[in-house]
Amino acid sequence: MESRVIELTLAAHKHGNLNLSLCGKGFFPVETFGGPTAADKGKDIKIEAEGLAEVVKTDIPTERKTGRIRWLFRHRSWVKELVRVNRLSTGSKLLLMRVGPAQYRITPVWREFTFIDLFAGIGGLRLALEAVGGECVFSSEIDALAKETYRANFGDESAGDITKIPPESIPNHDILLAGFPCQSFSIIGNRKGFSETRGTLFFNIEKILRAKQPLGFLLENVKQFRTHDNGRTYRTVIDSLQRLGYHTNTSVLNALDYGLPQKRERTFIVGFREPLAFEFPSRFKYRLGLEAILESDEKVDPKLIASEYIRGKRLKRVKKQGVKVMYPSIWHENKGGYIGVHPFSCALRANASYNYLLVNGYRRPTGRECLRLQGFPDRFRIVVPHAAIRAQAGNAVAIPVVTAIAARMMVALQRRQLVQHSLFEKTPLLERSYQEDRAQARIVAL
Repeated sequence: MESRVIELTLAAHKHGNLNLSLCGKGFFPVETFGGPTAADKGKDIKIEAEGLAEVVKTDIPTERKTGRIRWLFRHRSWVKELVRVNRLSTGSKLLLMRVGPAQYRITPVWREFTFIDLFAGIGGLRLALEAVGGECVFSSEIDALAKETYRANFGDESAGDITKIPPESIPNHDILLAGFPCQSFSIIGNRKGFSETRGTLFFNIEKILRAKQPLGFLLENVKQFRTHDNGRTYRTVIDSLQRLGYHTNTSVLNALDYGLPQKRERTFIVGFREPLAFEFPSRFKYRLGLEAILESDEKVDPKLIASEYIRGKRLKRVKKQGVKVMYPSIWHENKGGYIGVHPFSCALRANASYNYLLVNGYRRPTGRECLRLQGFPDRFRIVVPHAAIRAQAGNAVAIPVVTAIAARMMVALQRRQLVQHSLFEKTPLLERSYQEDRAQARIVAL
C-alpha cells in the first residue's frame, strides 16, 4: 500500500486545484483512474477527505488535444472545504493514501516533527512515521544483523542496548515509537502491585517519557498483550503511562484490513500528553492480492523449494481434508496438522511459522516476499543472509497499518481538539482491575 505527501499551493485556495504532480504516475495508474483513451475517460475517483462528512466523487482531467493526464483535481468545491475545515494554508501538507481501487484517503499532515525509534528492528515504524512528515532523531536496536539492515537503508547507526543509554542523552523529540518486547509481568503483578515495572524493558520507555515528555507516543505489541497474565501486564503498562500524565487509546488492528494479504493482528497503544480527540483508522476498502507480492518461481533460490516428500505429504493431506486449492495461495500448516490454503499469509514470525508456510504448496517465501507482506517497498535493501531477513521481516510491523495510525495521530495534533474524559482507559475485559487501579490512583494522588 502506498502513500504520498503533497503540498498545498496558492491555487488550492484561489481555484480549488489540488496539485498531485508530486505523487507521480506510478501512484495514479492509468488502469485505475482512466487515461488517454476515450473509453477510459470519465471514471470516478472516490475520496475520503478528513473533515468532510461524505465521500467525494471526482476525477483527474486530461488534456483535450494530447489526452495526457493533468495531475490535479481542479475546480472542486470540496478542496476549498477541505482547506477551510482543517484550517490549512499555503504550504500545508496532506497525506494521500490509496485505500481501494480508485479510492483514496486524504489526511492533513500536522507539521514537520521529530521522533525516536526504540527497539527499532529494521525500521518499519520509522518508514511509517517518515511517510507522514516525521524526522527520526534517534534509534536504538541491540541485534547486530538488524542494525546492519537498518544502516544500509537509512544511513544511520542505531544505538545499542537501550538499558545502557541515559534518558537525558537522548535528543528531544515530539513522538516516541517502540515495538517493545513483552516480558512477563507476573512476578511484578503478584508481589508489587500494578504500579511497578522495574526490571522490564518497558521501564526504559517510562524513564524516557518521564525525562523527555514528548507530545505523544505509539507502542506496538502482540495481540495477546492485552490478555497476558489475565490482563495484569496490560493494566501495568497503561497504569504506568497514565501516571506519567498521558491519555491512552488502545486497539487491536489486523493487517488484512489495511491493504496487506497477511493476517497479522497487533495491539497498538497511542498516547498524548493532552486529552486529544483521537480515533484509530477505519478499514481500507481493499487489499493487495498475492499476485502483487509473489515472485516468479523461476527467480527463486532452489534452496527454498520444498522437497518432493514435503510437497506430496501436504498435497495428500489437503485432499484428505477436502480443502479447496486456489492459486496463487499460501499453504499454512498449524500445530494440529491442519493445512489451510488461503489467498493471504498467516502472520509472519521470526522462526517457527516459516517452516509451515508454502507458496502454492511448492516453496517457501523469499526474503523480498516477506518484506512485501509487511508493506516494505522494493527499494528496501536486503544486505543480510536469507535466514536473517526472514527473521527480521517476521519481527517487523505492517507498515500500512502504522502509517494509517500515524495519520490519525497527525489529525489529532493538528486540530488539538480536547475531550473531557478520565486519564484512565476503561477496558470492559478488565473491569475489576480498572476499578482497583482508579482507587489506587486516588490514594497516590492524595
